[in-house]
Amino acid sequence: MSASRRTLPPRAVRTRSISLQAGTKENVIPDEAVIKLNVRSFDDGVRRRVLAAIERIVKAAAAASGAPRPPEITALDHYPLVVNDPAASRRVADAFRRHFSAERVCETGPAPASEDFGSFGAEWYVPSVFWFVGGTDPDRYAQAKEAGGLNEIPTNHSPHFAPVIHPTLQTGVEALVVAARAWLAP
Repeated sequence: MSASRRTLPPRAVRTRSISLQAGTKENVIPDEAVIKLNVRSFDDGVRRRVLAAIERIVKAAAAASGAPRPPEITALDHYPLVVNDPAASRRVADAFRRHFSAERVCETGPAPASEDFGSFGAEWYVPSVFWFVGGTDPDRYAQAKEAGGLNEIPTNHSPHFAPVIHPTLQTGVEALVVAARAWLAP
């Protein structure tokens, strides 16, 4: 059972196997395997429980299979949760609505991103706002929405992610400028 099926939002968690590397030749049994996981959650407590469970399960599986030594478990990356500052979010969203129109601005709610962006606000003790810029071809989006398949549209980090360059690039640059002006030239 996956960890994501054991908790419910806002305590949801997503665990994915991102990489498996073992051996260099198909006819030689490797002496080690490296498995890299990505764990995403909305709550630090949930994240700690999931990481502890992964370690417990991996060690138990190694012991049960008679592994010659216990597994080595190393955390490679860890980013703080991406939490938008409410006042800063309102300020930026209001600026976006004035510039882009209300129809083009929507709140997405929590997203299971594993972004280094969370470090900016957390480590510098400053308000931060993370936003998305849509980049999917409008016809493809409409078809997916009609078919109930919005979650099947490839997003960033997918090898099939292919945003349309125009107007995505222009919209992204405008969003950065509008957000900056909301703070620099209120």
